[in-house]
Amino acid sequence: MAILASFVAFLDGSVVNLALPAISGDLGGGLTTQQWVVDAYLLTLGALILVAGSISDAFGRLPVLRAGLVIFGVSSVVCALAPTDLILIIGRGVQGAGAALLVPSSLALINSAFSPDDQPKAIGTWTAWTGTAFVVGPLLGGVLVDALNWRWIFAVNVLPVVVTLVLSMRLVEAPRPPTRTRIDVPGAVLTAAGLAGTVYALIEEQRLGLSNPAVAVSLIVGVLCLAGLGWRELHTDNPMIPLRMFRVRNFGVGNLATTFMYAGLSMGSLITALFLQEVAGFSALAAGLATLPVPVLSFFIARPVGALSARYGPRLFMACGPILAGCGYLLMLTTDDDFNFWWQMLPGLVLFGLGLSVTVTPLTSAVLAAVSREQSGIGSAINNAISRVSGLVAVACTGIIVGGVLDTAGFHRTVLITAVLFIAGGMVSALGIRNSEHREGGVPLRAAAGCYDRATAPPSVRADSDGIGHLDNP
Repeated sequence: MAILASFVAFLDGSVVNLALPAISGDLGGGLTTQQWVVDAYLLTLGALILVAGSISDAFGRLPVLRAGLVIFGVSSVVCALAPTDLILIIGRGVQGAGAALLVPSSLALINSAFSPDDQPKAIGTWTAWTGTAFVVGPLLGGVLVDALNWRWIFAVNVLPVVVTLVLSMRLVEAPRPPTRTRIDVPGAVLTAAGLAGTVYALIEEQRLGLSNPAVAVSLIVGVLCLAGLGWRELHTDNPMIPLRMFRVRNFGVGNLATTFMYAGLSMGSLITALFLQEVAGFSALAAGLATLPVPVLSFFIARPVGALSARYGPRLFMACGPILAGCGYLLMLTTDDDFNFWWQMLPGLVLFGLGLSVTVTPLTSAVLAAVSREQSGIGSAINNAISRVSGLVAVACTGIIVGGVLDTAGFHRTVLITAVLFIAGGMVSALGIRNSEHREGGVPLRAAAGCYDRATAPPSVRADSDGIGHLDNP
């Protein structure tokens, strides 16, 4: 169930980059429109995912997951029918809101259904199977863009959404200790306003200039809102971001490493897809095939790496993996105007895919294992928010690094910065991560309660009229 739910969001993310040249060619706007199509999704996802984590903890994983599926499906239809770039960008923003409900709920289901010893393997399985979205995505996206129209990359989301929604109705959520979770609405507003203002300024600065009043005001407002968010989180009794969670070493260090790694991942993925099509002249399908080594490696490596990290700890994998990924991007500096994919791009993509596959499962496991089960929703949401926000800012900065028009020199500048980001993430992990299986407070939680199929739920679980399972003898 968690795999299917995440598959929906990941499938969309794996095809959009390939469709960006076709979208801007049809609706206009150039690089700025391309950035907004990506960042509108990341903006609402990053701004709302923390609130979604609290909602998930307060109202249950399954109801929140179902709501996310409905929002994501409807907004996908809006994107597919969008007559202008503005409508498409708005639809992408709503998609991000739906994904904000999906991702932390799906990971929290895994966290609550498996013991700490089994979580790395379970997350490895989740990573491997959701990674199939990145295998199917480039192929499916390339075929749809080249043979039909870019609009089909959004319409294709509807089928898995409906299937997942139907299957979710057969599940019963296991009981959790009664907790009173308050939703930090002011914090969410400050987050959204701060991110929106800052990202608008970063993207539009290349087109309008920093002296433009709209750019200058949005930057000032964005920075002030983010500063206000920091002040509020330190002084409110019910923070959206429980800062005490960052006192747990692996949680704090893991999220710092996430910042560097996912900034590099978003920037590198975007620039590679655009370079292959707009500079190297690849079709959307050819560009999708060219990037297949990355998801294929993830599919075959993620689960074994999860098992190894459970046995030996995450530190070595989180240190070596990002450095390998960074070296992969350094190899792409060999590209020149006389482009040869097999010698100048493929070796770097393979090394990057290997490094990424070694990293993702141990990173996710280390972060989730550092928080209590009751806070798994908000813990997962914080980690996802950090990854999306870092990607959001990285994509917004890409246009500044490229210089407005993508060429080989701009590609070199971008992949160099991407490599630095990955290597920095590896160094942070090497210095800060500890191979500990203990959760917050140093107490390992061995008991696990998961979600059950109604037909196979054990007698100790009964389903009430609200559809949520409760223990008869807690």
